[in-house]
Amino acid sequence: MAVKIRLARRGRKKLAMYDVVVADAKAPRDGRFIEKLGSYNPNAHPAMININDDRAFYWIMTGAQPTDTARSILSRRGIMLKKHLQIGVNKGAISQEEADKRFEEWKNEKETKLNQQVELTTKQKAEQERERKAAEAKVKEARTQARLEKQKELEASAVAAAKEAAGEEVAAEASAEVVEGTAPEAVAEAPAEEKVEAKVEEAPKAEERVEAKTEAPAEAKAEAPAEEKGGEAKAEATTEKEPETEKKDTETEAADDKAQAKAEQAVAEIEEMEVEADNVKAEAKAEQAEEEEKTSEEEEKKEK
Repeated sequence: MAVKIRLARRGRKKLAMYDVVVADAKAPRDGRFIEKLGSYNPNAHPAMININDDRAFYWIMTGAQPTDTARSILSRRGIMLKKHLQIGVNKGAISQEEADKRFEEWKNEKETKLNQQVELTTKQKAEQERERKAAEAKVKEARTQARLEKQKELEASAVAAAKEAAGEEVAAEASAEVVEGTAPEAVAEAPAEEKVEAKVEEAPKAEERVEAKTEAPAEAKAEAPAEEKGGEAKAEATTEKEPETEKKDTETEAADDKAQAKAEQAVAEIEEMEVEADNVKAEAKAEQAEEEEKTSEEEEKKEK
């Protein structure tokens, strides 16, 4: 019966592991075997080889033929070199002590190289991890900077809108004061004109009294209609001035109402901008919390 040293597959899909077995050449790959020598895991870096060296050397010396992959695994473990040295000892070319010495020297050199390779791979992994974290930190900083800039822009726009609203309020107040100042002047001018007219009218009355004492009663009767006409003219002047003052009062009231409406609108816009700024801050905090949770979950997975 031809005996071979080969690999038997196990493990899950796309993550295979192998057993190093001694089996009949006619048996299926994952079927019956004579003896299990160890395991081989190519997924690790460097690959993990766990073999019983003594039993592998025994089967090699008894004539078991390894496959190509099994031969390379046994060579890495030094089994093939040990076989070569043992054949020399059997032929009398070298002594057993010399063979053991050469094998130990090769084994120590191989172990030092393997340890150096392991250290190099761990350093590379650590460097890659640091670079990845640094890149993530840069991305986070860029995002936070963008959020801060956006928040500053919103605050600046809110302040500008508030200043515009304040300027409109001041202009409205100034216009209202101007209108209020012109109205009392008009009201003051009206009484002054009435006083002048009254004085002008009183002068003819005094003259009429003096003349009435000296003249006849017939003249007094003739002057009475003149006085009635003066009173009617005074009443007409006062009635004409009253609508003008009423118009000015209505205009001032309308200007005040407009200024108040503009001020209320500006206050409402400022409140809306503040609400938007608060929403943006809340969204930024929520996104930052989600990113921190993701990074913590990734770190926990890596630790596991």
